[in-house]
Amino acid sequence: MTFFVEHAPALAIAIPLFAAFAMPVAGKAGRRAVLALSLIASSATLAIVLVLASSVLSDGIRTYAVGATLPSLTSPAGFPIRIMIEVDAMSALMALISAALPLIACLYSARYMKPGAGLPGYFTLLMLMTAGMIGLVTVGDLFSMFVFLEILSVSSGAIIAYHSRRGESAEAGLKFVMISSVGALMVLMATAFLYGQYNALNIAALAGSVRSTGLDMLALALLVSAFAMKCGAVPMHMWVADAYGEAPAPVSAVLVVGSQASLYALFRVCFTIFGASALIHLAGWALIAFGVLSMFIGVTMAIPQSDIKRLMAYHAVSQTGYMLLGAGVCLSVIGDASAVAAFGQTALQGGIFHLLNHALYKGLLFLAAGAIIYRTGTRNINEMGGLARAMPFTALFFIIGMLAIAGLPPFNGFASKLMIYESVFMLNPLLSVVAMAVSVLTLASFVKVFCAAFLGPPAAGQRGLSEVPLAMRIAMGVLAFFIILLGLMPGLAVDGIVAPAASALLDRLSYIGGVI
Repeated sequence: MTFFVEHAPALAIAIPLFAAFAMPVAGKAGRRAVLALSLIASSATLAIVLVLASSVLSDGIRTYAVGATLPSLTSPAGFPIRIMIEVDAMSALMALISAALPLIACLYSARYMKPGAGLPGYFTLLMLMTAGMIGLVTVGDLFSMFVFLEILSVSSGAIIAYHSRRGESAEAGLKFVMISSVGALMVLMATAFLYGQYNALNIAALAGSVRSTGLDMLALALLVSAFAMKCGAVPMHMWVADAYGEAPAPVSAVLVVGSQASLYALFRVCFTIFGASALIHLAGWALIAFGVLSMFIGVTMAIPQSDIKRLMAYHAVSQTGYMLLGAGVCLSVIGDASAVAAFGQTALQGGIFHLLNHALYKGLLFLAAGAIIYRTGTRNINEMGGLARAMPFTALFFIIGMLAIAGLPPFNGFASKLMIYESVFMLNPLLSVVAMAVSVLTLASFVKVFCAAFLGPPAAGQRGLSEVPLAMRIAMGVLAFFIILLGLMPGLAVDGIVAPAASALLDRLSYIGGVI
């Protein structure tokens, strides 16, 4: 057990990476071997991440070095040449989300993906996505962050285009890869600007060195723009509807987490590297602007959609706005100790808690949409009807996800949105009003979908349908359970992991000290 605890930071990345390369070999043994390997690897990854998170929450920041240890092999700044994995409470939270949703997706995919559908390639890409997400949220230097961002982007682009016979899927995959390439180039350029000034790539080293120069300002603008684009914030959201809409339903749930991994990178750059910079208040107001635009434009673009997955994709854009708003409010007052104590930290906690809640309820909604498509064969809401009689469990899970995303009690979305409403009101009441209005529009949109798909008489050609297979219901049921649990007892998450994660982002000196 000591071995797993000691090497958990590396094993969390290595296990899904090994499984990805072993998947074609398992494919030679048949479908069952592929499914077994995917479930075993995903379960082992989650178990390792749970061990890692427990260690971080009990003992503090975990630092793990991969690479040279010889004193002669150092960078110009005097740091050893190695890959540093540095896991604080925020990284641990993101790693948990990044390991849990792929496991749910693998369980759901066991029945959702039809035989002969190229399963080895499908699960290879899913495991690569998992490795990319966990690596992105745990590495401690910008260049390694860029590398894992690319692993995540390439595997995501390929799996978005998985149904390549559909021209729309190939187009969505190509669009995603092109957007990701632009974002990666921006990250690489910003990394080069910082390295050229400070001879360092390590995040902790850069955090103690930045001086708010002109190049620092340019690097911050590039990094904020790139990661905001990758997390799907307006006005850089043009890829989200196509990517989420065309990917297989379980992959859409994992893509949500992939976007949140980019959101983590955005938070890490702003709070840790530039947290003491004079530029950070501008970044905070930029995140507030991105958040408000994303909330309002996302929900208004969702309302007229007739494609159920595209509708949910635009709602994902809208919900990302709440997370950006919470973090932006905290950054806008980060220099004022009294304001941070009064409402800034609560705003950040609300944004982080909403990130966790969003992964749960949006994952559930995408899986419910996949169940509907699996049985009806259509994505058009206008061609559905009366499904509640034939698919009662799916209808129940859809209701739970619908009420959670709208922020109604006693579901988890209510708790995190309430924290955001109250704290944002302290900065500007109008921002809080906009956030509440968006929740009302979100509920109206989903009520329309529920009435069209589940109520009324069955649509033509959809009589005699039955509930989806057990594995798909179990996957949805697990997410529904945690949605209700965190709605009834939000303190479990807030006190246990959310508050430590927010404190970790605000406490730059502890992160810097973990390496230096």
